[in-house]
Amino acid sequence: MSRITINSPKHCAEKQALRIERNYKKLFFPFSAIFTTLILLILLIYLILLPSKPQFSLTQVDIYQLNLSGPKLNSSIQLTLLSKNPNKKVGIYYDEFQVYATYKGQQITGYTSMPPFYQSNEESNLLTASLVGNGVPVAPSIGYEVGRDQSSGRLVLNLKVNGKLRWKVGTWVSGHYRFNVNCVSFMAFGSSMTSSPISSNQVAHCSTTI
Repeated sequence: MSRITINSPKHCAEKQALRIERNYKKLFFPFSAIFTTLILLILLIYLILLPSKPQFSLTQVDIYQLNLSGPKLNSSIQLTLLSKNPNKKVGIYYDEFQVYATYKGQQITGYTSMPPFYQSNEESNLLTASLVGNGVPVAPSIGYEVGRDQSSGRLVLNLKVNGKLRWKVGTWVSGHYRFNVNCVSFMAFGSSMTSSPISSNQVAHCSTTI
């Protein structure tokens, strides 16, 4: 006599769920291993290359105008920046590069945008920018600060850069990283600017954050 076994629908569902779970595990472990390997490989490449921040220095600053008209300031400044990529195997794409000036913590010029450019490994570039501020609203204390600096014979100006860059290693290019540059220029400041501009050609190293 033959034996007939009848499984309940619940029992069949449990068997099917068990098969699905086993198949899922078979697929999960290989994909997990590949993903982990890729992450470790990217981390290893990053640790080996470890891109260094670009280096900037201020080589020339000329202030042609710095005049107060009531609560507003008019300014005209020209500067030259030396930009250097210190990396031996990493290039840098500068996709956004905006320069402006601040005085006593207040922005006194508009943003001047530089054209995007690529900087190869260990390459240096001279960048010149003209900054203009027409009728920029400033705090009432700025007039006092300008007068005090004229009396002391020294003016401290901050030249700043905001932008976005990408790293290039071989054919691989990273996503965007924001960077900020701050340069401090100490300049001799006389009682008048009518005869010649206030100038400084002393090299000032800048701080860079990414």
